[in-house]
Amino acid sequence: MVRFAWAVALGLACSGSVFAAGYGSVEGQYVLDGAVPDVPPLVKAGDATVKDANACAVVAVPNDAKAFDPASKGIANVFVYLRRAPSDIYPELKSSPNKEVVFDQKNCNFIPHGLIVRTDQVVVCKSDDPVAHNLHTNPFANTSANFIVQPNDRTGTPVKMPSPEALPVKVQCDIHPWMTAWWVVLDHPYAAVTDKEGKFKIENLPEGEHEFRVWHEEAGYLDRKLSVKVKANETTKLEAKKVKLSAFEKK
Repeated sequence: MVRFAWAVALGLACSGSVFAAGYGSVEGQYVLDGAVPDVPPLVKAGDATVKDANACAVVAVPNDAKAFDPASKGIANVFVYLRRAPSDIYPELKSSPNKEVVFDQKNCNFIPHGLIVRTDQVVVCKSDDPVAHNLHTNPFANTSANFIVQPNDRTGTPVKMPSPEALPVKVQCDIHPWMTAWWVVLDHPYAAVTDKEGKFKIENLPEGEHEFRVWHEEAGYLDRKLSVKVKANETTKLEAKKVKLSAFEKK
């Protein structure tokens, strides 16, 4: 029996299988390297020339693709995620605790601008605007959705994304062309979107070495292979990553 157990253990070691003994977290921040620019809104408040101005120009529509915080220099809406699911997902997160996530529209702006979607979740697409919108997704692995969201629809239309996506999925409104958002669709829970201050935290990662992708819609990949070592029962705090403003300028 002892020989058999030793043989099994040796076989697992030789095959490269590694089992985590615990779980930890990682947190970090993305900030601008240099002065924070004054970013004009996509739609100015009171602009009577835009479509559906009575709903879309009540307040300014911010440019969420260049959401820089003047105080912290933080860069919002940066996606940080594992490209592939690890073999030992935290037990309570193997399936999503919340089977629905809400994707809303208010003042002719998608909320949130950056959304993490798991393949076992349903995205409920709502609107808080008094005008109709069109919701159009552009996935690669999943079936595209393209439908009208009726005014003040607080029930919502469900959208399923049952396959993980290799790239972030662009979501747009064809009626109001400035309206765009992005979904990262994964079959695991290890992803985050940076907040106003550019900060993120991903919890309950299996201990060991992990390789993250870091992506922003304007800058592209800020890092394709961000290597992080996670220790059990600890939070790995990364140094703030500085990104030059030129990375966010259209080439």
